[in-house]
Order: sequence, then C-alpha cells, then structure tokens
Amino acid sequence: FSAIAAGSYHNLALKTDGSLWAWGDNTYGQLGDGTTTSQLEPVKIGSGYLAIAAGSIHSLALRTDGTLWAWGSNDDGQLGDGTTTRRFSPVSVGSGYTAIAGGDAHSLALKTDGSLWAWGQNAYGQLGDGSTNNRLSPSQIASGFRALAAGSSHSLALKSDNSLWTWGRNDSGQLGDTTSANRSTPAKIGTGYALIAAAGN
Repeated sequence: FSAIAAGSYHNLALKTDGSLWAWGDNTYGQLGDGTTTSQLEPVKIGSGYLAIAAGSIHSLALRTDGTLWAWGSNDDGQLGDGTTTRRFSPVSVGSGYTAIAGGDAHSLALKTDGSLWAWGQNAYGQLGDGSTNNRLSPSQIASGFRALAAGSSHSLALKSDNSLWTWGRNDSGQLGDTTSANRSTPAKIGTGYALIAAAGN
C-alpha cells in the first residue's frame, strides 16, 4: 500500500500499482464496490488511481489522468455529480484535478492551475463561496492554492506563497482567526506554513 484515507466508518487505500481498495461500513455505498454490503477486509474497487480522500460517508479518488471520481452518500451533493443520488460505484465528476479532500458532507479539490473548487453541504459556509447554499457540482472558489484539507464542517487551504486560509464552521475556534464566528469566504490566518490537516472540529 502507498496511501490511505479514513471516513467515519470506512477506509480507502491505494496500492503501489494504482489499485484502489476499500473496507468497512458500506451502508451508503461508500466503498464503491457496487453494493451496500459492508466488508471486513479490503476489496478491490478499481485501478489507475493516484490519490484518495474520504468524507464521513462518501469517497473521492483521482485517476492518473486527472479525472475525479466520487461515490457513497450524496444527500447534500457532496459527490459533485449534479444530483443528490447515492452512488454505489465511482462516478466521474470532472477532469484536470490534482488534489482532493472530503469533509463530513462537503468536498474540496484543486485543479492543475491552482484553482480551488468546492461542493456539497454549505450550512456553515464551508464551501467558501460567500453563501450557505449547498452546491451539487464543483464551484470555483478562488485561485493560487497548492494544498487543502477538510474538517467536519470547515476547510483549510495553503496558497503558493505558503499563506494559510480557513473558512466554514468556527464555534470551537477551528478557523484560527481569534473568533468563534463562522466564515463563508476564505480568511487569511498567517504565513510560512508548509502542511495542513483537519479533524472534526
């Protein structure tokens, strides 16, 4: 194995040959094997993958050709396929992507040009588009980014100048902006950062 990701009750992993494997709870189809049967050990989902990310009960993966694929729960549009239909197998969302992250019910992605895209649940402004409206397909938020991370209902991203930006839910101070007010657009927190990660709150 070469990469791993964990959702609330399911896991994803990539092998060195680009094959994608999944196991755990599959109530919402988050394993991507075409069923809703939970798996007690890794099952192969497909091949040709480069990166993976797990939301709470949905999954995201990038193929080596830059196409983005998603499956699992979709009640808030977190799969980005323009619907709220659950998908039990990977469905194509678009192309030209280089990085992905999954929150509780929202998703983030970077394109090769550094543009940041978001979709899914947006009750706390976690998509960063200035609203609290859910998005059923990827919406461009900003540009100039190189890395991203998604918490339960908040988001983080690094710009190419190593500045850190956050937005979304902030009741526990998870945005790091010295307040507890939610933000619906990215706010600059500081500079000189190299890596980011996000947990629940």
